[in-house]
This record gives sequence, C-alpha cells and structure tokens, in this order.
Amino acid sequence: MGEPAGGAPSPQTTPSRLDGLIAAASAAGGRGPAPVEKWDPPDCGDMDMRIAADGTWFYAGTPIGRPALVRLFASVLTREGARFVLKTPAEKIGLAVEDAPFLAVDVAREEMEEGPVLVFRTNLDDIVRCGPGHDLRFAVGAAAGDVRPYVHVRRGLEARLTRSVFIELADMGEVREVEGVAMFGVASGGRFYPMMAAADLDRASA
Repeated sequence: MGEPAGGAPSPQTTPSRLDGLIAAASAAGGRGPAPVEKWDPPDCGDMDMRIAADGTWFYAGTPIGRPALVRLFASVLTREGARFVLKTPAEKIGLAVEDAPFLAVDVAREEMEEGPVLVFRTNLDDIVRCGPGHDLRFAVGAAAGDVRPYVHVRRGLEARLTRSVFIELADMGEVREVEGVAMFGVASGGRFYPMMAAADLDRASA
C-alpha cells in the first residue's frame, strides 16, 4: 500500500490500524458518500486523526498530502451526536474536528422558477444546493459582529464558508421581516436564512 500521508511513515512502518481502515474505506466508499447509516460496526475508540479548522486532515500530527486519500476518508465520515467517526462495515473510529469537517470554497446562485437556489462547492468538491436538508446556519461569536456561516452537507456534517464566500454571500443579501423584526439574510430553495437584525447591520456599516 502506498504512503498514507505526505511525509508520513513508509508502508513498512505505517501502523496496521491505519492500513486496515484504508482498506475497509476503499471497499466501502471512495466514489461519493458511503451508506454508513446502514452499518452498525463495533466502536474501536479514537485514533490520532484530526481535521483542522482550515480543512487540512492530519494523521499522527502530519498532514495527509494525498487528496484521493482525504476524499476516501471523507466518504465514510459521519457524526454521532457530538462525536465525528470514520465508519465502515467492520469498525468505527473517532477523530477530532476543530471546527467543521469541510469548507465551502465557492458559491453561485441559480435562478429557478420557484426562486433562487444557492449552490456551494466544498474543498472536497461536494456540490450542495442550499435549501431544506441543506440549510445555512449562522453562529454568533462572542465578539460584536462575529458571525460564522455554515451549510449542512450531509448526515450532520457541515461546511464552514470561507471569508471570501461569506462576503460574496452577504452581497446577495436582502432585508425581510421575520416574526415582526427586520432581518438581513439570504434566500435559497424556498427558505430565507437570516444572518442578523437589519439594525445591527446598519450599526456595523455606519
């Protein structure tokens, strides 16, 4: 088996646990998301794997340098409560995720008869059409005006919008009344996703 990560140990010294996971993931996924909801394998604990806030995958502290291997792992990635796991028919193994497992790196707006649809592309080339089941979420941080945008990709996994995509999204925004309050947000897939109160936006741009 080839080297699992850029600068990682050679095949002779690669831990067999990782080899086994790669083999199982190759059999189960690799061509788009695997049907992990159909499997109930034993829980084999956690491994030293991490997805950094910038979307980089690490194994044993070393970046995984092969995009094909990252896509393979992502195909069997799921979420169980607050825990992220790689799940195959043979086992499930936990890993750490610093923020969201994916990044939304591009956005376009499709004009449909029923209204606009925002289409996002992730750093792993997932295409996500925003709407029911693929909703936008805006998390408010501690600092004033700190808003972190996310879009649901699949099975509890989100993509955080990069700064440039968020700026582009904000340019598409509009003000609508939500429960009697003027809110600034974006429309997609027949839904309106409020980012913040229009009054807060006015103060931020003043």
